[in-house]
Amino acid sequence: MHSTRRAAARHDWTEVIMAAVKTTPSGEPQAGSGTDALPVRPGEDPWTPEEIAEVRAELESDIARIADELQVSESDLEGLMLNYGGGSGDDSADTGGKVFEREQNLTLTQNSRTLLEQNKRALERIDTGAYGYCESCGQPIGKLRLQAFPRATLCVSCKQKQERR
Repeated sequence: MHSTRRAAARHDWTEVIMAAVKTTPSGEPQAGSGTDALPVRPGEDPWTPEEIAEVRAELESDIARIADELQVSESDLEGLMLNYGGGSGDDSADTGGKVFEREQNLTLTQNSRTLLEQNKRALERIDTGAYGYCESCGQPIGKLRLQAFPRATLCVSCKQKQERR
């Protein structure tokens, strides 16, 4: 029930944020709407075009790096799956070690996929003008938080609430 309510609240704020972003008839953000005027918290300096470009470059660099790492990881994982090693020459310790290695590689690969999607989503949010707004409460996330963690989708107080649950 709580997740349904949170999803509905997040959806409502997304509509409010997107309604505030002026778009062209094709649905693209107009100049001066999304990326030119990212939100800031009270007391923070406005985003400069250079700062926005820096965040975008960092996200794009992370996407390229993670995609390369993911390709290697998936290749290694494929090798582990093909060479399961449950053969007659292995004792239980060897088999356990191989299973542990495979499970660890699966976890790391899934974490990389998640991180890749978060980075792509952050770029999409920059392009649509939703970047910098909390997905839970709709308030500005904060320039300093986004510079430290460009994939952030929640403000500090909403993130703290989420972690307490």
